[in-house]
Formats: sequence, C-alpha cells, structure tokens
Amino acid sequence: MNILLMLLPISLVLLGLAIAAFAWAVRKGQFDDLDTPALDILDDAPPRPSAPPAPAPAPALREGDDGT
Repeated sequence: MNILLMLLPISLVLLGLAIAAFAWAVRKGQFDDLDTPALDILDDAPPRPSAPPAPAPAPALREGDDGT
C-alpha cells in the first residue's frame, strides 16, 4: 500500500511532463504540415539505371592467330 503513495505522484509528474511536451510541440508548429515530410523522401531517391551496360565485345582474331 505504501508503494501507491510513491507511484501516484510520480505518474502525475510524468503525465504533466507529457502534456507540457505536447503543448510545446503544438506551439512550435510541429504538427502544422504532416504530408510534405512524408513526400520529401520520394524526391531524394537516386535515379535507377534504365538498362544494364552492354558487355564489351570479344577481341577479333587476326588471320594466322588461331592460338597455335
């Protein structure tokens, strides 16, 4: 029972801090624009390559170059 005498004031202080933090965030405009930050991440994506690069052509053998 004695623990309730300690936990009740602690919980009320934490509740007061949470309400104060929320009020501060509202006054500073943290909740004014909720859509734009979510869309900004789409603009920063690096461009995707359209096609992989073509492999280099094999060197042509000259006459008399049959590997012997």
